[in-house]
Amino acid sequence: MSTAVESHVRPWGADRLAPYPTVTHRPQVAVTLDPDTQLGVFTDHTGTVIEMGKHGTSKGTETKTVTNSDSAPDQGHDQDAEQD
Repeated sequence: MSTAVESHVRPWGADRLAPYPTVTHRPQVAVTLDPDTQLGVFTDHTGTVIEMGKHGTSKGTETKTVTNSDSAPDQGHDQDAEQD
């Protein structure tokens, strides 16, 4: 016979919770595609184009190196990142 034990212990992660930060609502109503640039154009309720912020792109490369190819290879690698 097993008995269920009720526990009213507060979960350990509950003390780590914090209120959400203030949210800024953007008045975006529609997004269309500019045929020349292939970028989204955001407009508000009056049809005025609004800026939605900049987004960057990044590219990473990795090169493996081997310094001793006959008996016990000593391998390493080199990493490179590029962001705009």
